[in-house]
Amino acid sequence: MQAATVAQLKKQLVQLEQGELLDACLRLVRFKKDNKELLTYLLFLAEDENAYVRLLCDEIDEQFLCTPNMHKKTLRKVIRWMDKCLRFSGIKETEVQVRLHFCTSLKNSATPYRRHKVMTNMFVGQLKKIHKALESLHPDVQSEFRAEIENLDPGS
Repeated sequence: MQAATVAQLKKQLVQLEQGELLDACLRLVRFKKDNKELLTYLLFLAEDENAYVRLLCDEIDEQFLCTPNMHKKTLRKVIRWMDKCLRFSGIKETEVQVRLHFCTSLKNSATPYRRHKVMTNMFVGQLKKIHKALESLHPDVQSEFRAEIENLDPGS
């Protein structure tokens, strides 16, 4: 995700009501390094969560296209980026969708993650995070994701 310029952020901040501005600033205090990206999410992307999910999934696809055979360092970098972006949203359904997309992309890529214990552990760690986030969702929503999760079983 590319951060907006200070001028673009300022233009959007002026349009917010006082309460919304206060909420945005309080959330901004929690993050230090990624303030601009968080504010970009809050001002431009939070309104359309589906578009945000597509944006994150497209970025994951781009990472796998640029580096079809990833090494563990590259994979860790993508996971750290994904974790940061998912923290901005805080919506469990978004987290499940993006992590599922990541795992599916990894499984379908040329990366031999099953041959390396560290990379296999990263994959399994993402599956654990998916299951944990899935527990907090409505049962109907959970059932929608079950089939996709079954296809990601490391033994398959």
